[in-house]
Amino acid sequence: MRGYAMSKDDYRKRLARIEGQVRGLQRLISEDTYCIDVLTQINSVSAALQGVAVGLLDEHLRHCVREATEAGDVERADRMVTEATEAIERLVR
Repeated sequence: MRGYAMSKDDYRKRLARIEGQVRGLQRLISEDTYCIDVLTQINSVSAALQGVAVGLLDEHLRHCVREATEAGDVERADRMVTEATEAIERLVR
């Protein structure tokens, strides 16, 4: 079971909302909306995606890493922490 399985519906709703925002961006471009207004909406979409990413990362740490640690599987826990660190590095680029 993935760490986010308990929140899957929440993530799907959030991603559907983001999908709607992206469709809205396409409409803004089609309508020749002022550049700064489009950039503001792009920033909103980016922030929403980052929120999903941070939530997934949080659940990864709380579920997957904790599970490996509690099982005494230090090697697996270390591997998962490394994965989380690499994911954080990608997020902050």
